[in-house]
Amino acid sequence: MVTAAKPTSTPVSPPSKPQSMGTAMPYETRTALHLKGLVPSAVENFAAQDARAYEQLKNKGSDLEKYIFLSWLRNTNLNLFYRLVLSHLKEIAPIIYTPTVGQACQEFSHIYPFLAPPSAVDGLYIPLNEVDSIDEIIENYRASIPEGCKPETTVITDGSRILGLGDLGMNGMGIPVGKLQLYVAAAGLDPTRCLPIVLDFGTDNAKYLEDPLYLGIRQKRPDDKEVSNATDAGQESFVTHLQDY
Repeated sequence: MVTAAKPTSTPVSPPSKPQSMGTAMPYETRTALHLKGLVPSAVENFAAQDARAYEQLKNKGSDLEKYIFLSWLRNTNLNLFYRLVLSHLKEIAPIIYTPTVGQACQEFSHIYPFLAPPSAVDGLYIPLNEVDSIDEIIENYRASIPEGCKPETTVITDGSRILGLGDLGMNGMGIPVGKLQLYVAAAGLDPTRCLPIVLDFGTDNAKYLEDPLYLGIRQKRPDDKEVSNATDAGQESFVTHLQDY
């Protein structure tokens, strides 16, 4: 399920953020953010950053390791991530989306802690038993993002049918994350206004219900009526909150 506002013109690079500049952050900004002496002294240009990131990507031993590296990069240096994607789109697209995203989804609960720093918010996880608290969930999200970054495009999944792999439950979050990355790269959407969402309504996949590392709710999917009611309630609340941003 996708909701989208009219995209703006295609940017050469996503909007700049001081905290996303990494080793290219100017001395003045480092001083203002009280980072003097806390990072190496060199101030690099973007070309040096890009070369280092691409070198690290090429050194990964598998596509899943590349997926994990790129996810961490996106959550720590958004500008560098999309510069890398746009410069090597043909090579990177199959890693951030199909076919690699299929394996990433199957193993999502096992790799999740390594996809982003603990403080990074990379989407909404709405479990069935928390639908009544969706107002609180959305308020938590609003408090976690910079002011003015109202979501304009969302991709929503319930993880029930993923790329022919069947019911992956909460692990299906990789799909909305991957789709939005491609939308940003190909259509020029603002990545700070994109929001992946997974409706964690359980799974009928015994493999995940029995997996001690599975991060979704451990119950089978409810009947269609309960799913429909919960989905409608969540969507109505979400739209209302977007209008109030």
